[in-house]
Amino acid sequence: MTLPDPLILGSMRLGPPVFLAPMAGITDLPFRRAVARHGGAGLMVSEMVASTEMVTPRPSTRAAVRAKALTEGVAPVSVQIAGREAGAMAETARIVAGMGARIVDINMGCPAKKVTGGLSGAALMRDLDHALGLVEAVVAAVPDLPVTLKMRLGWDQDCLNAPELAARAAGAGVRMLTVHGRTRAQFYTGQADWRAIRAVANLPGRPPLVANGDVVDAASARAALEQSGAEAVMVGRGAQGAPWRLAEIAHALWGTPAPQVPQGAALAEAVAEHYQDILSLYGRELGLRVARKHLGWYAEANGAPNRAELLRAPTPEAALDAIRAGFSDAPDTATPATVAS
Repeated sequence: MTLPDPLILGSMRLGPPVFLAPMAGITDLPFRRAVARHGGAGLMVSEMVASTEMVTPRPSTRAAVRAKALTEGVAPVSVQIAGREAGAMAETARIVAGMGARIVDINMGCPAKKVTGGLSGAALMRDLDHALGLVEAVVAAVPDLPVTLKMRLGWDQDCLNAPELAARAAGAGVRMLTVHGRTRAQFYTGQADWRAIRAVANLPGRPPLVANGDVVDAASARAALEQSGAEAVMVGRGAQGAPWRLAEIAHALWGTPAPQVPQGAALAEAVAEHYQDILSLYGRELGLRVARKHLGWYAEANGAPNRAELLRAPTPEAALDAIRAGFSDAPDTATPATVAS
């Protein structure tokens, strides 16, 4: 494939069209740094933040720590916000812009019950008039920044309204659209329907489109692009335990520089560096808990034989010992990245 012209949002030229998806509790500063160390991505989006967290005068400890590091890392930084009230969403957009965000992304795709139960995330696809009110409020709040929108195909098979939401959002000033190829009712079951995204791609005069869902390697990225008609892909769960995955995809499809995929002792040190970044941001007690899911994903993706020991480590020191023991002896699971014509 020929590397396309860079997507341009406002004054920013994005990198290769392989983007890191926003994942709550996952794409925090330590994870984004890990991706950057292993070849980076065309765009990295922060984890989703609830507007209520940002505007409350006394946020939780975890929310406060996350907020402090939302816009740090490799530029350009996109921050995803979620909520239901136009005023809170607008104020949150202004706050993250003041913190250094270069792009503000609106979440209308999260399927989690704790989000949709509050009539946020994918639940907004059931009330497009209200959804558009939020878009208009955010666009007006940050006139100097591009605003983007992430959604699903719809709420369920009886409500496949992504094309209508996309068209109305574009008319309200949204500069890029991302569509996950599932409905909210599907959560993450089954296979993402990239062909269904083409209904959005076919809209006249639409902004750039990003296909999301089940993009885990070069083959799935190529298929998603071809079937959806999108200009870019977004990788979420496929990068868990493999922060080099985005650079691998970009290299295989477009011949960008190949990442050095760590193995053996280098893998152990890469995992340890990510772990220590987590401790530096969250502190020992909270960091120990936050890191466990990442250690589990690294173990699954890279064949570490001591997954249970990694997850049960009672102290950071014990966890680091387990990391160096387990990943130094992990089998070589890397596959050579090849440039696909």
